[in-house]
Amino acid sequence: MRKGPPAPHPAPRSSAGGVHSAVRDWGDALVTVLAALCAMGVVAALGLWAAGAADLPGGAFPRVVAAVVLIAAGGSVDVSGQAGGLAGTDAELTLMPLSVTLAGALPAGWTFLRPLRHRAVAGTGELLARFARTAVLWLAGLAALTALARHTFSIVPPDSPVDIIGGLLGATPTVGFRAAVVPTLLFGLAWLLGVLAMALLVSRRAPLPARLLRYQEPVRPAAFAMLLLLLAYVAIGLVVGLVVAATKGHAAETFAVILLGLPNVVWLALGLGIGASWEGRVEGPFGLPMPQVLDAALRGSENTTLDVAALAQHDGRAWWLVPVAAVLLLAAAFAMAVRSPAGTRLWQYALHLGVAFALTMLAVAPVTRVVARLGLSILGIVEIDDLGGQVALHPRLWSAVGLALLWGLVAGPLGALLASRVRRRGEVPTEPGPPPAA
Repeated sequence: MRKGPPAPHPAPRSSAGGVHSAVRDWGDALVTVLAALCAMGVVAALGLWAAGAADLPGGAFPRVVAAVVLIAAGGSVDVSGQAGGLAGTDAELTLMPLSVTLAGALPAGWTFLRPLRHRAVAGTGELLARFARTAVLWLAGLAALTALARHTFSIVPPDSPVDIIGGLLGATPTVGFRAAVVPTLLFGLAWLLGVLAMALLVSRRAPLPARLLRYQEPVRPAAFAMLLLLLAYVAIGLVVGLVVAATKGHAAETFAVILLGLPNVVWLALGLGIGASWEGRVEGPFGLPMPQVLDAALRGSENTTLDVAALAQHDGRAWWLVPVAAVLLLAAAFAMAVRSPAGTRLWQYALHLGVAFALTMLAVAPVTRVVARLGLSILGIVEIDDLGGQVALHPRLWSAVGLALLWGLVAGPLGALLASRVRRRGEVPTEPGPPPAA
């Protein structure tokens, strides 16, 4: 029997091509990490500069910037106080500067997805490898920032009577901060993975593994609608803040709020607009940068329930939060319906938006939490009120989640009805047929 020609051997894989591919992949991960950290650092530095932190003594400004970036990325910074053997200090700070968080999340998601933009499907292993490379470099960046984020401040003015007496007695009150390495790395890693996962969810064209393609139709339009809703609130808040800075004075303080905590305020407004409530109080000579109406509603020695009615007692315009929430949520429902495939039923629109909005409030409400406390006492007995105070704000989480679910169940079908005349994916336009025969 005559044998045919031998089968050709597969061409060996070029080692140069493999090295080039690996370098490109690590370069993509490095671009994602640098884009996020640089954006966060610039926004944090500008916000702190507007707040007056550039004048901090002892070269503290870059250390404070590093601490703010770590907190914005989900990290933890421990605040501690000392005042020698005759006095005691008590300090605590829990606050996430969401402007800095958002400034890092948006470029991180965009740069992570950009190399995949021309792909229809991506393997699970490939996506996990991209996540892993980005996570390794991200942890390295956070570790470098934790080494920088530490400093100690005196909490009394130089040459003041308290400073002079404290120096004589060895009890000058100070407050310091120090990044907690392990919690910062763990929560910072969770923050990054959450941001990249959300980027995959909201993008219409980002490739997914083949086994997940069937889930993109119900998930991606609703996720995109929620991102659109949150960014719409930020955009409106930015316009309002710029108008206030231009017309009401105190421009530096207003820009500090915009650059550090704008989403903290506007996403709180979203929750209040749907009927959710927070509990808190502002007590003492200091407070966090926030609109005056919030400070007025929360100031007192007892916890106060913060809702639209409580705000309206200090400013009647607070009632506008309700129709604004209704209109913007309806617009988000419209956007979801336009992106959804033809043939989606009304009850599915209701379910998709209801669940998406509930999950959004479950994620957003906790990060609006604020706890700031500073106390100074002599011998543990006499409290010095002029050097102490506290700010606290806690969401009533599950009521906010339940209200978001109800609003989404109503707004989803309404948005679909508004979008009924808009052509959607998978819908075949109806062509006019031939005239009937005579």
